[in-house]
Amino acid sequence: MRLGEFEIIEPIPELKDPHVLAVLRPWTDVGSVGTLSLSRLERHLHAEKMGQLARPGRFFDFTRYRPRSYINKGQREYSIPNTVIRFAKREEAPDLIFVHLLEPHMYGEDYTESILELLKFFQVKRYSLIGAMYDMVPHTRPLLVSGSGGGPETPEGSPAVQVRPSTYEGPTTITYLATLQARELGIETRTFVVHLPQYFQVDEDFTGTARLMEVLCGLYNLPTRLVDRQRGEQQYAALENIVADASEVSSLLKRLEERYDKEQQQDQPPPPPPMQLDTNLRNVNSNLTMNMPAFDGEIGMSFSAPSDRTATPIVRIPPQYPERAAQRGIEGWVLIEFTITSAGTVSDAVVV
Repeated sequence: MRLGEFEIIEPIPELKDPHVLAVLRPWTDVGSVGTLSLSRLERHLHAEKMGQLARPGRFFDFTRYRPRSYINKGQREYSIPNTVIRFAKREEAPDLIFVHLLEPHMYGEDYTESILELLKFFQVKRYSLIGAMYDMVPHTRPLLVSGSGGGPETPEGSPAVQVRPSTYEGPTTITYLATLQARELGIETRTFVVHLPQYFQVDEDFTGTARLMEVLCGLYNLPTRLVDRQRGEQQYAALENIVADASEVSSLLKRLEERYDKEQQQDQPPPPPPMQLDTNLRNVNSNLTMNMPAFDGEIGMSFSAPSDRTATPIVRIPPQYPERAAQRGIEGWVLIEFTITSAGTVSDAVVV
């Protein structure tokens, strides 16, 4: 069945007072926090596919969102970027609809109108956008979650969930039109955004995922075992070496901790960051970023006193396939030898 720009799989499921949980990539999905959280819920609730865009190329530039080629049971298959919808029925209402949004490059208004058609058809009671963004927060404190919304009061403002009002102002996404228009239709809207430390950027942030899962499990009475704090604790523990060996990072962290503690005591939203602190953060980011030729592999980094022990991979830099080579089907590899300094930077990079 066609529903706006979506092709919905029949038979159409009958859902009880459904809530939508949506993640928007890449805009509010840093560290893949929203995607990891949705995927965990889908596995736990045995979600089924409901539908996807009939013609995703109408909205997405496939030179920016690249189709993927992979081998499945000896056969080559292709995956085309799309907005995928899944659903899960529960014993008690609400049932859940999971929407993996991709930010459109074209026809953004038509894209959001199709989302609204979906909400209206299934008589959705609440539309929630979840994810994460980088902020000037310390990794040594509980990660903050900010939120906003419209409609009746809901439990997410309670101390157990610990979501503070969002004071964000700045660039946003065209898909926010769906949130605004949903409110006009009488649908509750909510956003839940985890604030991640900007000086530690990874493809998959497990601490951020655990924090978002705390919120979602509290809202929907899901088992706390879904939170999985251990992986995040191990990942963030690797940062202690950075702090110990880099005085610049240590100084920055101390100032972020002081600012965090003060704001928590005052129970106020954080003020805009001081210019000097923002400059320091950019300097730290530049020191921690490895600007090396792209290669098909994983970069391992260990921030500790010089030694011969194996480096611990805590930051991954995904390789960028040269567009011209991809068009011609050219493949290759390169072996690079380099030294990781005690400050975590790379030196003496040589092609072997």
